[in-house]
Amino acid sequence: MKRLSAGLLVVALLEGCATVRTLDAAKPGAPIVYSGTRLDWYALQGGCCAEDRFGAAAPSYPGVDLVGSVLLDTLVLPLSVLTVLGVGFQASGGL
Repeated sequence: MKRLSAGLLVVALLEGCATVRTLDAAKPGAPIVYSGTRLDWYALQGGCCAEDRFGAAAPSYPGVDLVGSVLLDTLVLPLSVLTVLGVGFQASGGL
């Protein structure tokens, strides 16, 4: 379990997780629920215009990033659903 966690962390840090990229992009009309997973899948299917559709560039290795994106998208799913439903909440990040 430790190796899997460490591996996912390394992938997220080296590549820039697709979920983090898409949630940070804030492109109007872009998918919100499972956005990183959708971006990875789009890139795996040979999608040409990820920045136009998702507001973020696809990772260089979407197959590797897919696992981490699924996990992170699942963790932020409640917030994503609230956003899609239009429920306002004041979330802020940063250190």
